Amino acid sequence: MTTQTQIPVVVNGACGKMGREVVKAVSKAEDLILVGAVDKNPTVQGEDIGEVIGCGPLEVPVLSDLEATLVMAQSQGLAVMVDFTHPDTVYEAVRSAIAYGVRPVVGTTGLSNQQIRELAEFADKASTGCLIIPNFSIGVVLMQQAALQAAQYFDHVEIIELHHNQKADAPSGTAVQTAQMLTELGKPYNVSQVNETESMPGARGSVTEDGIRIHSVRLPGLIAHQEVIFGASGQIYTLRHDTSDRASFMPGVLLCIRRVMPLKSLIYGMDKIL
Repeated sequence: MTTQTQIPVVVNGACGKMGREVVKAVSKAEDLILVGAVDKNPTVQGEDIGEVIGCGPLEVPVLSDLEATLVMAQSQGLAVMVDFTHPDTVYEAVRSAIAYGVRPVVGTTGLSNQQIRELAEFADKASTGCLIIPNFSIGVVLMQQAALQAAQYFDHVEIIELHHNQKADAPSGTAVQTAQMLTELGKPYNVSQVNETESMPGARGSVTEDGIRIHSVRLPGLIAHQEVIFGASGQIYTLRHDTSDRASFMPGVLLCIRRVMPLKSLIYGMDKIL
């Protein structure tokens, strides 16, 4: 049973790499209480999520029925769903959470701009807060802010993002968001000096409408990394953020769980709530 001072939290994708870290972090936070653990893995259905992830019993079973779990969470007060699932399922999961009055905090990337607009409209109509966060690292937010400062003085920039080889989408949501933030400055980038050709398609990476190149690397041994490289005559300015442990994202996740509670609409990006 929750208390008035505790926020009920459902973790969708609880047995995944990020989901496990969220479960641990939520279970240790005095103002939060884990009330639901949802995962499609058939081998762990009904088992205690704490036992599954190796942190001791939490008395919360792993279930596959997200909607039933959302109904149960909503009955315990204003609740939050943290989603770390898959690009193919995240849209419906977030829409379901909003429909049941549960506030989504979304770490799953791969939502299209159209899907984000539709979710924003739905959240507005429901007066339900929603946070879509491409990256929960405070260091990434600082890197993006530094990139905005550098872009005032550099006209050429490319982004390299590097992730583990089990990441389903490319480019990463962080890279896309970084490019969008640079675009919002309203200046042209990377004005072509030559007529480029690619002897191998994709050699120059993907390119945004305003000319920012994004390159994606997928290798085992990586977690989440990004470089923003600025170039000018006689100089290169490189901003880089590296992640060595998924626990580094947890302060940002816990912050978002708390900050989403009073919201009545969708917000994209952690920089908007810091």
